[in-house]
Amino acid sequence: MAKRLYGIRGAVCCGNTADEIQNAVSDMCSRLFCENGLQGEDFVSLHFTMTGDLDALNPAAALRRSACGDLVKTAALFCSAEAPVQGGLPRTIRLLVTAYMEEGSQPVHVYTGGAEVLRPDFVQARTSSHQVSQ
Repeated sequence: MAKRLYGIRGAVCCGNTADEIQNAVSDMCSRLFCENGLQGEDFVSLHFTMTGDLDALNPAAALRRSACGDLVKTAALFCSAEAPVQGGLPRTIRLLVTAYMEEGSQPVHVYTGGAEVLRPDFVQARTSSHQVSQ
């Protein structure tokens, strides 16, 4: 089957310590990679953003140090500041993964750690698909 390029999104909220950022990024990425069946050769790039109240650790560095860091060793990783917006969710790391998946795939977007409020539609779709497959 042919592959095509997809954008897969994720977000997580966490405290502003290196350990909390490390754990949050590790967990979010592990879930996202696993639920989408991604392998090292599938990744093109990963772009993180983080709100201004998080500055203890760069999430790209956290991913490289994590158990799934080897999967992305050839992908481009980038981190930038989230645009400040009044009423925006604090202590949030967002992720956009650009990766190849089988054509016709339905990407699974992962929102966790309180970031579920950003995209309840993705969370509901994910919960529904888990209930159907069980």
